[in-house]
Amino acid sequence: MRMSLIVRGLIGVLTVAALASAPELSAAQRTKPAGALDSPGDRNDRRTDALKEEVRHQLVMLPYYSVFDWLQAEVKPDGTVTLMGQVMRPTLKDDAEARVQKLEAANRVINNIQVLPLSPMDDQLRNALYRRIYSSDSPLFRYATWASPPIHIVVTNGHVTLKGMVANQADSDLAYMAARQVSGVFDVKNELQVEQSTDEKVSRK
Repeated sequence: MRMSLIVRGLIGVLTVAALASAPELSAAQRTKPAGALDSPGDRNDRRTDALKEEVRHQLVMLPYYSVFDWLQAEVKPDGTVTLMGQVMRPTLKDDAEARVQKLEAANRVINNIQVLPLSPMDDQLRNALYRRIYSSDSPLFRYATWASPPIHIVVTNGHVTLKGMVANQADSDLAYMAARQVSGVFDVKNELQVEQSTDEKVSRK
């Protein structure tokens, strides 16, 4: 479930709990009177959820989207999609907007993605942070073996924000401490989300 872990952290506002809601939906269908129709509100909710999933998919599949970028989106029932996040390449911002605009259900796209400033110092920090967080002697190294590592490292003028999703709180704390140890970093904000209940293991694809 490597990709699902990444997707749910990177695009947190777009998460669609389809598997979790399926039993509830089936139960509702069984108790619905024969011939009863879904309310307009229910249909709108389904359309909004479907658009969220389409937007999520388009953002995740963007070429050149890396651990040093972060994208997320907000989808409203009227089909308005607001893109947010930080990217290193101006072309990635443009590509994200272009991809989402092609979606039939996206009536309006607001592109609030921030292009990070060019900075050789920040580039050095990105490389140092990646090596420290995904070090081969760290428990976090297992994430580095994934096709798309889930811990995103956003650097802006020496300020670091960790985004994405990890399996447990210990991994979140490890990433934060590793980032704090990199020389030249002014401060670190840990915005990693945790995906694990006490009786649940994270599986990998």
